[in-house]
Amino acid sequence: MFDVIIVGGGAAGFYAAIHIAEANPAFKIAILERGKEVLTKVKVSGGGRCNVTHAEFDPNELVKNYPRGEKELRGPFHTYCSGDTIAFFDKRGITLKIEEDGRMFPESNTSQTIVDCFTSEAERLGIKLLRNSSVVAIETVQKSEESPLEGWMIASIQKKYYAKKILVTTGSNPKIWKLLEKLGHTIVPPVPSLFTFNIKDDRIDGIPGVSTYASVEVLEKTLPSKVTINLKSKVASKALLVSEGPLLITHWGMSGPAILKLSAWGARMLNDWNYRFKIKVNWLPEYEEEGMLQLLLQIKGVEAKKTVLRTNAVAIPKRLWVHLVKASDISEEVKWADVTKIQLQQLAKELTAGEYQVDGKSTFKEEFVTAGGVDLKEINFKTYESKIVTNLFFAGEVINVDAITGGFNFQNAWTSGYISAQAIAAKKISL
Repeated sequence: MFDVIIVGGGAAGFYAAIHIAEANPAFKIAILERGKEVLTKVKVSGGGRCNVTHAEFDPNELVKNYPRGEKELRGPFHTYCSGDTIAFFDKRGITLKIEEDGRMFPESNTSQTIVDCFTSEAERLGIKLLRNSSVVAIETVQKSEESPLEGWMIASIQKKYYAKKILVTTGSNPKIWKLLEKLGHTIVPPVPSLFTFNIKDDRIDGIPGVSTYASVEVLEKTLPSKVTINLKSKVASKALLVSEGPLLITHWGMSGPAILKLSAWGARMLNDWNYRFKIKVNWLPEYEEEGMLQLLLQIKGVEAKKTVLRTNAVAIPKRLWVHLVKASDISEEVKWADVTKIQLQQLAKELTAGEYQVDGKSTFKEEFVTAGGVDLKEINFKTYESKIVTNLFFAGEVINVDAITGGFNFQNAWTSGYISAQAIAAKKISL
């Protein structure tokens, strides 16, 4: 018999368990984990370094990184934000460092530091960890000889457990979603959220690893809805999906923050399009096409004796410049003095408005994130308790909240884990 059972041994589950145990040491707490390993996503995140959170300390700004959950998370982030996460780890001897892009990692540069912190804290606090316990049933129960406690029966593949309250932190788990549907909850169908774009194009073929700052638009005449994303210097408010940031050319196409932001904000729309669409890339976002043409005409006058291919007249990687020059029908031996205006117009377009066909997607590393889950209308965000069933709580990505890459998905886990823990610990257990 447990006071609280947490279904799911991931980031949100452990964080909540630790806070419940600290807030109410008398509680008997168990974590049910379906696998033999816990915290697997924590371990692989951030390339094995664990991107713990993001150095954005204003809740009103932090919520802008959540395509689903922006409105609902405003209150929770005012209760528990990035600074609170930093304090939690600092109290346990783990210092987090801030990188240039705002991402925060443990100073040790290894996710094992975070994993060890959680598992050692769980052991210290007497939290029972039940591995290989895939949950197959979740049911409400009344007092009986079998269950002296009115609350919940959770059946794993091994045995049945009873508890007054349960916290579900299973992330994107279709089997658990089905069990929650049986309890009356609405599940928003899941679709991939963080993914890279598959593009086969001579302009980027053969130059994987090239990275540069770029602006990217998803092109479509009619969009289901208006999408606005904060950019570096302005806000896109037209009916197009637009993002700006580092863009990485890969063996299979394009990745990097600029692409991943588009994949998150456009998750449902791009799924509806079966991941077949066109994007427009501006490799030099400070320029428009006409302004770039004027710059190239100036360079033509100054660098007349040099070949176009070897000049690299603008601030993009050399290998990318070479590919875009060739795509503009300018051969290797052509000098600036001999390049035609038509060729320069084509080059200006390639630099600021090149169109690329996307044919499919690829999962972003091991950090698979989905849009979907328990409908947000059915959750009380002051406590993360279900509005449908009493003493059923949620935390993490099991609900329809997801974020762009950069530590934001983990911050959602910490915030929801903390707030649900406080609500659970505050409720009296009646035997």
